[in-house]
Amino acid sequence: MVFSVPIEYIDISPLPFINTDLEINGTYPAVVEAFRQKILEADSILFASPEYNYSVSAPLKNAIDWASRPPNVWADKPAAIISTGGIFGGGVSQYHLRQIGVFLDLHFINKPEFTLNAFQPPEKFDVEGNLVDEPAKERLKKVLISLQEFTIRLQGQD
Repeated sequence: MVFSVPIEYIDISPLPFINTDLEINGTYPAVVEAFRQKILEADSILFASPEYNYSVSAPLKNAIDWASRPPNVWADKPAAIISTGGIFGGGVSQYHLRQIGVFLDLHFINKPEFTLNAFQPPEKFDVEGNLVDEPAKERLKKVLISLQEFTIRLQGQD
């Protein structure tokens, strides 16, 4: 059986630093509005981030904050987290993101978890940044299947 689930990568690099002074008459800068619309239209969210200082990356936190501004477009979305890092593979940052998700009203899958120590041999990524480690690919596939099944259940489509 071939597994297929559509995933849209959303580039968060164009987002300005969060600044409520940029909110004018209940609207946001165009790039923020476009990002918020993508989140609103998504069936579910897959957070993929490296770990920095036991937390999520600053660009990810910035994107989270923009999408949480009223109305919170994260609310009631099913979600999963995958991370890379050092010895813990980003697991501490996942715990922090789950805490943030409580305020956002996100619904995370609990299992399986995906963390990846990106610095331990064998090589996990090629020069283009593609995941090449076969055991990691299989673990990632399990996360995606779980998120897809959880999304269907939450949407009442089963």
